[in-house]
Amino acid sequence: MEYEIRQSGKFKYVEEGNGEPLLLLHGLFGALSNFKDLVDGFKNKYRVIIPLLPLYDLTLIETSVSGLAKYVGKFIEHQKLSDIHLLGNSLGGHIGLVYTLKHQELIRSITLTGSSGLFETGLGDTYPKRGNYDFVKQKTELTFYDPKVATKELVDEVFSIVNNRLNALKIIALARSAIRHNLGDELKEIKIPVCLIWGKNDTITPPMVAEEFHRLLPTSELHWIDKCAHAPMMEVPEEFNAILSSFLEKCKKVVL
Repeated sequence: MEYEIRQSGKFKYVEEGNGEPLLLLHGLFGALSNFKDLVDGFKNKYRVIIPLLPLYDLTLIETSVSGLAKYVGKFIEHQKLSDIHLLGNSLGGHIGLVYTLKHQELIRSITLTGSSGLFETGLGDTYPKRGNYDFVKQKTELTFYDPKVATKELVDEVFSIVNNRLNALKIIALARSAIRHNLGDELKEIKIPVCLIWGKNDTITPPMVAEEFHRLLPTSELHWIDKCAHAPMMEVPEEFNAILSSFLEKCKKVVL
């Protein structure tokens, strides 16, 4: 992604376009490149913002879903954002939900894709095998229905992260935090429009997770994408963007 990384205070972020804010939260191994097609598709209508989440920069005590939700809250306050369309993939969706539950008045809508928060597999204690490139490659490929989407550049990026001992410890801390911080009892409190966009072939947050989110979130709508796994915005960007665009247009008409 060729977008400028801006800095304001302690926060680093990407911002493109004008209009209602569309805030994108990446997952555990997320990178700006994950949202390239999404930014390109929405920057003409929305103020698209991607905060760089400090996944590996917080202290071990702060390295948790709640700690990252607090960071997002400070970023939103610093940027004076409101009427936000929030979108989160994987851990980013979980962080977004935790923030929204405490600050629903600032959020216009929330979109979840492959979100943790109820149940997830594939990370836990086993993912960060330092020094084992083939293992990291195999795990990265599981993110996608088509393993070819896991390019060498992407695998190299993940490998460089997990091959750092402190990063590996923080990945384990975040994965354990996500498992512990189950939101099943709280989701009924969310009253804003929710869009669930899910890959039918997701093995990390399987289809039953999407169905449970849909059941527990009273204002949610669920959209399936076939031959797609854990990162639909990367694997099938055109279909993902079409679903999201339709949802956001409906949300513009809702007076909260």
